[in-house]
Amino acid sequence: MNIAIFTDTYPPEINGVATSCANLCKTLMEHGHKVLVVTTNSLGNKLYFKDNVLRIPGFNMKQLYGYRFSWPYNDEAMKYIVDFHPEVIHAQTDIGVGMLSQVVASRLHLGIIYTYHTMIEDYAYYVTKGHFDRAARSIVRGFYRNKLKNFDEVIAPSDKIYDYLRSIGLDANITVVPTGIEFSRFSKENENKAETMALKQQFGIAPNDFVILSLGRIAKEKSIDVLLRGYAQYLSKNPAKPTKFVITGWGPAEDELKELAINLGISDHVIFTGKVSPDKTQIYYHLGDAFASASLSETQGLTFMEAMSASLVVLARYDDNLVGTIKDGETGFFFLDENDFGKKLEHVINLSKEGRNAIITQAMDAIEPYSMEHFYQSVMEVYQRVVRRNW
Repeated sequence: MNIAIFTDTYPPEINGVATSCANLCKTLMEHGHKVLVVTTNSLGNKLYFKDNVLRIPGFNMKQLYGYRFSWPYNDEAMKYIVDFHPEVIHAQTDIGVGMLSQVVASRLHLGIIYTYHTMIEDYAYYVTKGHFDRAARSIVRGFYRNKLKNFDEVIAPSDKIYDYLRSIGLDANITVVPTGIEFSRFSKENENKAETMALKQQFGIAPNDFVILSLGRIAKEKSIDVLLRGYAQYLSKNPAKPTKFVITGWGPAEDELKELAINLGISDHVIFTGKVSPDKTQIYYHLGDAFASASLSETQGLTFMEAMSASLVVLARYDDNLVGTIKDGETGFFFLDENDFGKKLEHVINLSKEGRNAIITQAMDAIEPYSMEHFYQSVMEVYQRVVRRNW
């Protein structure tokens, strides 16, 4: 099958949507399908095609931490897409490249699928700056309630997204398909220990340091400040315990968090590694002993599952969306706020080797449904339904 995937973000960019799209493309091609990825050119202002990825020039949205969007139509891009002879269109975004996907589907009389990755309401403050928040959220709901009716099927990557889409009144075919994780890539069995050690030396991490890792976009909605405040409380009670808090990624809140670490008096324990290439993230997971996140904006928690597959003990702020994956005290730990995080962190650091191994083993079992093969089979069922419906 020839499948065209339209997304406004794709590696080398690092975020959940880019990872999901890359995993989808990889598993489709491994199963013998032809894939064309249509995305924005985040590296320049020219259209170019390389390694089945067509990058369209666009413009930066500074208010949305530098996301780059293309114009909704491009003659040169259209020629590439038509020559590819797609049989089904899979949109991962709604404006820019997403609008182009609908033009293509209409012009070529093809079925089109949409994956709703992100709780857009949670990002309204980047535009409104906190003003008229309720009105902005209402506008977002109305926009998606009407727009998603134009797609043959909608994929929700989690029950949380499914419930949200139904709650806003979307009357469409919705299928829950969790994004697949390439577990072997993050496995400790495949760790390059020399590479991990070199990275630790680069960042001044001692061999006996217990490393708490935060990995992903550094932005307000990720609530990394909650983690730093909780970590400061832990350090005040355990000043002699050798620990480091490693924050990997980039984003608009980085300078603010660096200043917070200084104000909390913990800057000598906090390491900002900066942006890393998507094909190097597994090395950074291998730096850690525990993975922490206070974000309540996750739709499926890919980083949690990547961390579990890398044998890290997960500390997650409680979210209904994570209940199926994280069982408190069995496959990881939930915390409620910064005070609770400090207490749970102390518990995790003091776990016996047997207790830690038991949690890691149970976590591996919990993420099995998110295998790449399961992901592939579920997506193909949706594709085949849509293609048959549009014969």
